[in-house]
Amino acid sequence: MPLACYSMIRKSRYRFSEKIMLKHEANAKLCFSLRSFRFSLKRMRAKRFAIAAAIVVALGGSAAFAQGAQPGPQQDTQQGAKPNQSQNSSGSEAQNPQPQNPQEQPEDPVNAMLGAWEFSDADHNKICHFTFRGEVATGGRRLEVDKGCVSLFPSTKNISGWALNNYGDLSLLDSHGEAVIALTQVESGMYDGFSPGEGRYVLQTAASAPVHLPEDLVGDWAVTRGTGNPICTLTLANNPVNNATGALTLRLKTGCDPLVTRFNPNAWRIDQGELVLLSPRGQSWQFVETDPDTWQRVPESADPILLVRQ
Repeated sequence: MPLACYSMIRKSRYRFSEKIMLKHEANAKLCFSLRSFRFSLKRMRAKRFAIAAAIVVALGGSAAFAQGAQPGPQQDTQQGAKPNQSQNSSGSEAQNPQPQNPQEQPEDPVNAMLGAWEFSDADHNKICHFTFRGEVATGGRRLEVDKGCVSLFPSTKNISGWALNNYGDLSLLDSHGEAVIALTQVESGMYDGFSPGEGRYVLQTAASAPVHLPEDLVGDWAVTRGTGNPICTLTLANNPVNNATGALTLRLKTGCDPLVTRFNPNAWRIDQGELVLLSPRGQSWQFVETDPDTWQRVPESADPILLVRQ
């Protein structure tokens, strides 16, 4: 009961008559009823306000969620345009492929082998030359072997072809297409191999092979036949001969064998890795290096002619 109403009832018990007390009790009940009504009204208003607020919050959250879940037209357009642009780009690239840079395309292994190569032992003491051709041969393609190779590497006697496998390994073939020498690629332009009888082989392109300059060969050289004594001594000079060939001066010393004097060389030059002696009549002798101080005349004969540094 409210405090004011309760005080009114107490006062009425001690100061007034029973009739008056009943009157005050009725007034007190009325007071209590009015205050209870006001309190209930306030509670009802508070509940209605809370319910209304909850409804507003719920509606606001739903609207925000719907707005976040459904992007606007501009956003849809932008997001929808990206896949289409990507698809259009992919489609245009597929329809119009960009040409590759020719420098990035791998070189054809067969074409890379064509041309002149140097075949030697590991110490570069024995040297001969191969020419790789593109014409078809039994089991592969045609290979030309210098005649001087046979005396240095007997296994090359019957070699006439070559072939590459899928791993880039090189086989030198005989006339029946059988592999005689197997070589493995070490790096671009170089192969190596091994045989029990001849040791380690090195095959490299003429471009990567050591290049001799004229000054490397200037000096005295002895001409020998086979393993016999020298039959002549000559001097390779570095001063040019007065002709258009670019040849250098060669001088014979006295006491030369008639084989040399009949040839009568008076000039020399280096031509594609070969040492060439020239005569005034336009004749020439070609020599290939077999070791750093020895060159052998090619094509090889039964009685080989050598140039040996003095």
